[in-house]
Amino acid sequence: MNSDASVRTAQWKWTFLASMANYIDAGSIVAGAAGLSLWQAYFHMSNTWVGLLAAFSSNGISAGVGALLGGRICDLFGRKRIYSWDLLVYAFGLLWIIFAAAPWMLVVGYVIVGLAVGADIPASWTIIAELAPSGSRGKHSGMAIILWNTGPIVCLLMAFALSSLGVLGTRLVFIQLFVVAIITWMMRRGMVESSRWKAATVQEHTLTRRSEHRSRYGFRSFFKRPHFGAIVFCIGFFGIWNLEAGTNGFFFPYILRTVGSQTQSTSVLMQSFGFLLGLVSTACFFMPLNDRVNRRWLFALGGALQIVGMMLFAVFPLTMLVAFGYVLLGNIGGGVGQRPFFQVWSAELFPTRLRSTAQGLAYGIVRVGVGLWSFFVPVLTATGFHVLAWMLTGFLFVSACIGVIWAPNTKGKSLEEIAVERGYDTDFHIGHPS
Repeated sequence: MNSDASVRTAQWKWTFLASMANYIDAGSIVAGAAGLSLWQAYFHMSNTWVGLLAAFSSNGISAGVGALLGGRICDLFGRKRIYSWDLLVYAFGLLWIIFAAAPWMLVVGYVIVGLAVGADIPASWTIIAELAPSGSRGKHSGMAIILWNTGPIVCLLMAFALSSLGVLGTRLVFIQLFVVAIITWMMRRGMVESSRWKAATVQEHTLTRRSEHRSRYGFRSFFKRPHFGAIVFCIGFFGIWNLEAGTNGFFFPYILRTVGSQTQSTSVLMQSFGFLLGLVSTACFFMPLNDRVNRRWLFALGGALQIVGMMLFAVFPLTMLVAFGYVLLGNIGGGVGQRPFFQVWSAELFPTRLRSTAQGLAYGIVRVGVGLWSFFVPVLTATGFHVLAWMLTGFLFVSACIGVIWAPNTKGKSLEEIAVERGYDTDFHIGHPS
């Protein structure tokens, strides 16, 4: 009994430390969002510069490239390898932002930060999935979403409290992220390697030739069944949704200030409340229900709430009441919607030796897409916000349809059981207790 309790405690400890990738990722995105209009005024930045900053930030292209590289490194050399360096690189990038004296320094800092957090995400999500019990994989994945919302809450509340300091307040928010990153890096040094990855690597090297390994576990495998359908599904529902989510995460305070004529502190406080709702929704609904109820219907509920919330922006003038309705519906729906389900499904639908590569590939493509889209958001906002809102509503609708129609039936199954059902990895079946 004590042994079982110790195992569960260790699993939650590793889940928490791995999930801190979400804290620093979302924290860096939202810290930049909270200070975007301040940076723009301080450096006299044009809309083009604002779009460039968003496109290459940790919300966009650089994070996508980092995820692609980091995911592949995890599958080739182990999940733990990433943890040795990525947060130090992240901290170095933050220093560029903290001491930025020109717009180009902000861009350099965000590129470095994005590369680091992008590499960390597939490593962390894979570790969580492979260490969690099969009947609690959704619950453990939910911890990452909790911290995804916690990072922005801390950063936004700091930005609110320090709003009178202007750009200095924004720099202090990034200093907080720097401290958290260094502490997390130190704590992660004691993390264990995934036993699933070690077992799969040993058996694979024993039983296969190098050429066969490239065919089965290289990027070419994503063009073959069943991986092609799985990667298209993940990129489809999560990528299209992220066009709306990325706009909200990075530009919401900016839009409230420039279109809704709200103060900096009001817009930041409103977004902070939204992340708190997302955290509560994940903790109260996704974590206890994901491993017990029909996932398709839980996903559909989250998607529907987000669609209705965005339609408020599309139909009505941008008032505080409308913004509050959007925040309420959108974030409650998001807590049981695309982001937590992407983390679960992208881990379940691929074999051990491709899992992190697949997550990095999907996440990378999605982030690059958001980065390209973000470049045009300031211009679209300036020319007609309601048109942008209708476009974002359409993205949410298409994403929800993809997820509902093609949702996989993986609830409560071990990763090995899913592998057998999907017809991959059967030659290297790993008997891992779950």
